[in-house]
Amino acid sequence: MDLRAPDPPCRGTPVVTRFPGSVGISGLTVYDGKAADGLCGGTPHMHLVCSEAYVVVDGTGSVQTLTGSGFADTPLHPGDVVWFTPGTIHRLVNDGGLRLLVLMQNSGLPEAGDAVFTFPPPVLADPHAYRTAAALTGDRAAAARRRRDLALEGFTALREGGLREFHLAAHRLKSELLDDWRARWRDGPLAAAEETGRQLERLQAGDLSHLGHGAVSRLERPDQQLFGMCGLLHPYPVPHPPARPPRDPSGSPHLRPPKELS
Repeated sequence: MDLRAPDPPCRGTPVVTRFPGSVGISGLTVYDGKAADGLCGGTPHMHLVCSEAYVVVDGTGSVQTLTGSGFADTPLHPGDVVWFTPGTIHRLVNDGGLRLLVLMQNSGLPEAGDAVFTFPPPVLADPHAYRTAAALTGDRAAAARRRRDLALEGFTALREGGLREFHLAAHRLKSELLDDWRARWRDGPLAAAEETGRQLERLQAGDLSHLGHGAVSRLERPDQQLFGMCGLLHPYPVPHPPARPPRDPSGSPHLRPPKELS
C-alpha cells in the first residue's frame, strides 16, 4: 500500500469543474408586480425530476406550494433555506425586496425544460398552445406577466382539485424529452456520484492520486438580468454542459434556456 502523497499536477490552463454534486445555481430577484389575485410574485410551475432549494438573501415573502398533501404557504426571511422535491407546484410571493439564491438538482437537466406551467387544462392539452403561452415574445416584461397570470388561473383551479390530471398532462408535454434528460443525468449527476465512488475505492487501496489534482474554479456573477419564471434571473453558466443539444417536441434541435426562462 503506497501512502505517499502524489506529485503535484503540471501547471496550465485552469480547469472549471462542475458545481459540487452537479447542481445548478442562479441569483433571483423576485417579481414585484401584482398578479390577478393582488399578490406580487412569480409564475406557478412544477418540476418533474429536479428538487429545488431557495436560500433567502434579502427581503421577505413566501413560497406557495401545492402537493398531494394540499396547499401550503411557507414564509421566507433572510437566512432561511427552503427546498422541495419534484411534483411540488410552487409560486414565489414577494412581500418586499425578496432576493434568493436558487439551487437546482441535476444541473443541465432543468435547463433542458424540466418545468411545466400550471396553465388551464385546454392549454395543457395542446402542445402548440402550451408553447405559445410559455414563450416570451415581443415585450418580454408584458409577456412574463401574461404567462404568470395564465398559470395563476390554472393554479387557483388546481387548489380545488385536478392534481392527477395535471400530472398526466405534464407527462404528455415532456415525454419526448425523457431520453435527453436521461443522457444529461447520466453525464452529469450520475457521473459526479460515480466519481466519488471511484475516489473512495482509490483511497481504500491507498491510492492518493486524485488529491494531486485539486483545483479552484470561479464564475463571475452574470451581468445580464433575464426574465425568468419567478423574477429577474442571474443564471450562472453550467460548466461542461452535455455536448448533445436537447430536442423540442417537434424533433428539431433546440438549446433550451435555463429553468426560469423557458
